[in-house]
Amino acid sequence: MSAALRLVLPACSPDEVAGVWRADQLHQAPQAVLSSGHAELDAELPGGGWPLGQLTEVLQLQSGLFEWRLLLPALKRAVAQGPLVLIGAPLLPHLPALAAAGIPAAQLLRIDARTPAERLWAAEQVLRCRELGALMAWLPQARPEQLRRLQLASTHTQALVFAFRPEAARHESSPAPLRLTLRSAPDALGLGIELLKRRGPVTDHSLTLAAPLPVMAALRKRRPLQDLGHVVDRPAPTRPARRQLQSA
Repeated sequence: MSAALRLVLPACSPDEVAGVWRADQLHQAPQAVLSSGHAELDAELPGGGWPLGQLTEVLQLQSGLFEWRLLLPALKRAVAQGPLVLIGAPLLPHLPALAAAGIPAAQLLRIDARTPAERLWAAEQVLRCRELGALMAWLPQARPEQLRRLQLASTHTQALVFAFRPEAARHESSPAPLRLTLRSAPDALGLGIELLKRRGPVTDHSLTLAAPLPVMAALRKRRPLQDLGHVVDRPAPTRPARRQLQSA
């Protein structure tokens, strides 16, 4: 009879193994992050901010409503390292407003890719650029294996990488290390966030961020309010009196 084989492994703590962390603690391994600009959110994110070189998946009911309110504080810092690239944006960006908020037009690039294959291909090509600051890609029809390729391509950069998808995809598998849902807060003044996936314990509560419209706030700081609302403040022009018809 052959003797049973026994495998004896040396005892070691999770801190001694790279890439391993306790499930009841946030991932604290060395990782480059960028503060989100929201203290309540940073406290719940591994490392205290948005991960750099990793895919972050943002799910929401309708695209184009709350992305900028959530990401603008971090994007203002990211463009100092490289351009901000938009792929498949549902709305045209308002360049003067973004410039007033800290994102100059020279640092913004919009790629109009229509089909899902074009958007994914464009995103992979953009992630090959070393001087990239941030990537925002709207990918409503991306499949898990396509997101896996995007996550792998993200690891070759030190930029912010966001993929926006419909909230109905929350039950689908995703390789993104960080997933969250984004919607309006109950008071309709802030933002409601639910962390679906992170490198740490599962959250049983949602976050409410007091996130006002930062673009309009920046514009008001640059120009007087009466200049912004000149159409409202200026009295309506009086209509010329109609000429009375004279009988022949």
